[in-house]
Amino acid sequence: MSSIRPPLEAPDVVGPPYTSTSWPVGAALLQFPGVRPDGGDLTTGPPDLWEPTLREVVATGFSEIDLTDSWLRPGDLSPAGLDALAGALARHSLTVSAISVTRRSVVAPDPDRAAANLAYALRTVEAAACLGVRVVCLGLHEPLTAQQEARQWFWHAPGHADPDDAEVRALAVSRFREIGRQAAAVGVEISLEMYEDTYLGTADSAVRLVHEIGLENVGLNPDVGNIVRLHREVEPWDEILAATLPWTNYWHVKNYLRDHDPATGAWFTAPAPLELGFVDYRRAVAMALDAGFAGPICVEHYGGDGLSVSARNRDYLRRILAVKLGE
Repeated sequence: MSSIRPPLEAPDVVGPPYTSTSWPVGAALLQFPGVRPDGGDLTTGPPDLWEPTLREVVATGFSEIDLTDSWLRPGDLSPAGLDALAGALARHSLTVSAISVTRRSVVAPDPDRAAANLAYALRTVEAAACLGVRVVCLGLHEPLTAQQEARQWFWHAPGHADPDDAEVRALAVSRFREIGRQAAAVGVEISLEMYEDTYLGTADSAVRLVHEIGLENVGLNPDVGNIVRLHREVEPWDEILAATLPWTNYWHVKNYLRDHDPATGAWFTAPAPLELGFVDYRRAVAMALDAGFAGPICVEHYGGDGLSVSARNRDYLRRILAVKLGE
């Protein structure tokens, strides 16, 4: 089979390899700080400082985690550090459903930082292979701006936008292809996360980017939560999923309340559990299964006790999967 997908031709639909209880649903670790109590970097600190977070995750019933690098950076661990991490995970009977690289664009405006982000992504792929992790999730989103950090919810202020520049887009394609080829050589898949105002910001642009990269182990993470939370008109979530699910190999799921007052032009969004928000995940899961999605899922939630809400989201997904899979 060729490694280049023909344009706009969806892959064949394959049945799911999991049951509702075995489907890997990992806890996002974005709510846990990546700093030590003394203010130092958690990644470079003693491994025993990782234990409290892992205990919290297990206590809420998770057996899988999304190793979110805002908490711990596998790509910056030494071989001894990776061994220590593997041991810690084994002690807690945890597996890693994916590693998510956050806010490290390979086409960042600063060329030196973009090159460093590329090198970091390649190291993360190698770390994933060492840990036996199947998926590394990458994106083109940038660190939060000062204006975003000052808001109660960062998405209430505009952030970085990729330029309308064919050369920069071509560089993104080239660098993701380089990462994808290295990942394929060690048995790892790359998933590209949808995020507003980047080359992964709309369904059409995201699907075309995957086609331009042209590797079978590079797919999409259609995180529609990143889109519906914006205070503006957005692409309908079901249209995003209809277009992207045939190329989806990993899926961050989260939900938001969303409202718009035409009289004043005001928008409102706030985080919500999966079953209570704007996106109908019962329908979304059915769409995913119909499209042949068979990858791991990561449950996320911003604000409050995000881990407990993520556990609620996990249980909700498993109930839906049981029905949709006819169990």
